[in-house]
Amino acid sequence: MDSASRRAFLRVSGVAAGVAAMGMDLFSERELAMAAMPTEIFSGTAMPPADAVLINFNENPLGPSAAARKAAIALLPQSGRYLFPQQLHLAELFASQHHLPADHVEVYPGSGVALDALTLAFTSPSAPLVVADPSYEQPFQMAGKHQVPVHKVPLRPDFSHDVKAMAAAAPNAGLIYVCNPNNPTGTVTSRSDIEWLLANKPKSAIVLVDEAYIHFSDAPSVLDLVAQGKDVVVLRTFSKLYGMAGMRVGAVAARPDLLAHIQALRTGGGAALPVMSVAAAIASLNDPRLVPTRKKINATIRDENIAWLRKEGYACTPSQGNCFMLDVKRPGHEVAMQMASRHVFVGRSWPIWPNQLRISVGTASEMSRFRKAFSEAMAGKLTALAAAPVPAGLASWQSLA
Repeated sequence: MDSASRRAFLRVSGVAAGVAAMGMDLFSERELAMAAMPTEIFSGTAMPPADAVLINFNENPLGPSAAARKAAIALLPQSGRYLFPQQLHLAELFASQHHLPADHVEVYPGSGVALDALTLAFTSPSAPLVVADPSYEQPFQMAGKHQVPVHKVPLRPDFSHDVKAMAAAAPNAGLIYVCNPNNPTGTVTSRSDIEWLLANKPKSAIVLVDEAYIHFSDAPSVLDLVAQGKDVVVLRTFSKLYGMAGMRVGAVAARPDLLAHIQALRTGGGAALPVMSVAAAIASLNDPRLVPTRKKINATIRDENIAWLRKEGYACTPSQGNCFMLDVKRPGHEVAMQMASRHVFVGRSWPIWPNQLRISVGTASEMSRFRKAFSEAMAGKLTALAAAPVPAGLASWQSLA
């Protein structure tokens, strides 16, 4: 057995032993999504109609790049093998590109499994979780399943994380979660604020910076703080700009001692990634034009639609991501259902902002249909389609991500 294969085997066996010992139950994103959906749209598992506009999951409608698709297809004949060395190569390539030691990076099937493991690793009934509000809910939903106190801190008026309030929220905090850019607002918290948080947080706390949407923004990454040995964990995913949401590849960067805590709680088959997905991720990292090209496409479409909505009199968050929050001036779920009846599926509201909806950025043609459906819904125009009940199962695409 070569050194790469040996390392892979040790990781797999260690993870399995850790999970068995812990006896923890983790929850898939689908289960979390279904649990969070409003009652009136909790129905069925039908596929969306062929003409559906799906701007509800923060997916990239462009899908994997041409190079990523080619790499995945080329590896299909070998997909009967685990190919752990290839997986290790992905981790090492990511580490090299970001000037990190190889032992500071682990790859995961997306970032959801890692997010669950991080929550369990660093929180407990005596070590609370601190999160912004609104922000991505998976950490505090996982915390709630294990009797972990959760402290929700409202965003600042400029929609950035209120790091001073977060640092003071719980003197015994175990984990402070910063999604940057934030989901659902698409807004950025400054590098200086994150550095302040690391310098002023409770000594017991680890700061988790979720950079799922970093590629869409002008915000600097904080991966270099990992190399400096700070109490920080950084999450990355290929589900957003890289267009690989259904292929499930992500990365965790942290000091080796922090990674060891996370690895002990890694579940969901997370030790072995889909080999075709790994090949696509490697090809994506090796394409120097992919990020700037897609960043420009997303920004152009996003900014055009935010400008149109503001001109129509609707406030939007100043997003640097591939989503934004839209104030519809009435219960958001009602507008979302009207949009769904027109086969345009938008995101959801958050409890703190019940009159706002998250809008993911689609293609130019999809956003054209969004504007038309939104105008009709807000004008109260009830076409025959809109007046009819939403078919059972169809509205289940109005969901959480």
